[in-house]
Parts: sequence; structure tokens; C-alpha cells
Amino acid sequence: MNSDLYHIRIGLTAPHECAYLPNHQERMAVALDEPNHSPEGYEILLANGFRRSGDVIYKPHCTLCQACEAIRVSIGDFKVSPSQKRIVSKSRHIRAEMKEELDEEWFELYARYIEARHRNGTMYPPKKDDFFKFAHCSWLPTRFLHLYDEERLIAVAVTDVMPHCASAFYTFFDPDYPISLGTLAVLKQIEYSQETQKQWLYLGYQIDECPAMNYKVRFHRHQRLVNHRWQG
Repeated sequence: MNSDLYHIRIGLTAPHECAYLPNHQERMAVALDEPNHSPEGYEILLANGFRRSGDVIYKPHCTLCQACEAIRVSIGDFKVSPSQKRIVSKSRHIRAEMKEELDEEWFELYARYIEARHRNGTMYPPKKDDFFKFAHCSWLPTRFLHLYDEERLIAVAVTDVMPHCASAFYTFFDPDYPISLGTLAVLKQIEYSQETQKQWLYLGYQIDECPAMNYKVRFHRHQRLVNHRWQG
């Protein structure tokens, strides 16, 4: 896959309070050109540090901070760590299904997750319309990885699918479940990427100062985008 970034037009948002680091301001660069809004175009932009929110493609463009680093897992080189093997062993009873639509009971699970984990975040209070605007995309195939304990839905991982890669977009889960469902969801997305012969699974941005993100660096082999070059 050619990851060269051709010339694109971008728009810059006004600086605003950072959602992840206190006492920081964040600013976003937004890709404006319509040809980028396709699976093939987005795949190139992902390889250059962009992400999406709804139909909007963006990347951090902060003046005084470079803390956000795009991170991706090399599917062909992935090795399960000892701690991940323990999670897999404990979750053998959990069933995974990749679907084109959300199960009917998704919102109850989503609301519980937001109430328990993100009461101070931008998605609080949980609303169906807000989630659909955030997660759905008109120009990109999006799938929904469902995890079940018997017939009970315990997690959903929104997964963007492109010709050569997949992107872990957003995951919500039962906040009281005794197994690390966030890690398990990524392992299942890696498994899906292996089955569909993808080269990469993108995990979004890594911010080392943000403890909630540190699970991402435990997937090996991974790469980070540092100074416009993938390293690792």
C-alpha cells in the first residue's frame, strides 16, 4: 500500500481545552478534500496520522504539544504476551461475532459504560443520536464486533475496515466484568485482521501521560508515528 501523503487541503479548528491532558490546549487539522473520503483515501490518511469522527477526518495539530502519537499493530508480526494469553484463557467461554449492525440492546450497555467510565467526557450524558453521529460513517465500511457471555452482550468494538487495514475506532463494554474486555476486544480485532489478511490494525492515538491509553503499547509488534515516520 502506498502511504505517501499527496497534497491535501486542511482546515484548522480553533484551540480548545484538551480532552486528555489537563492545562493543555488542542487544535485539529481537518482534511477537506472529498476524494479523501473513501476507504482507499482514508487508508492513506490513517498511515499519515489521521483519524475520523463521524464523516470528519482529522489529526492533532497542536502548537506546543506533540504528545499524541498514532499507533498501529503489525498483524503479520503480532505476538501474544503472557498477560494477554491469560486473558484469552479466561475468556474461552466468550463468543465473538462481527456484524454490520448493532444489536438492539447495545444502548443499555453503552450507557452503563459511559456512566461508569466517562462521566467527565464529551459523550456524557449518553445519547443514541450523539453516538451514531460519532461512530457511523457514510463513506466507509464500519463493522461492530460483539462479545457475548452466553447470550448476554458484554462488549462492542466499532471497527473500520479498509482494503489493507482495519481501525479500532471505539469500544464500550460491561464496566463490572471481571476480565479486561478492552484488551480482549483488541485481540479479537487482531484475529479478525488476520482472517481477512490485513496488514495493520490502527489503535488511534497513544498519549504516554494518559494512563487509560497505556494498554495500547502492550500489543507487539506495534509502531508509533513519530516526526512523520513510523518507528518500532
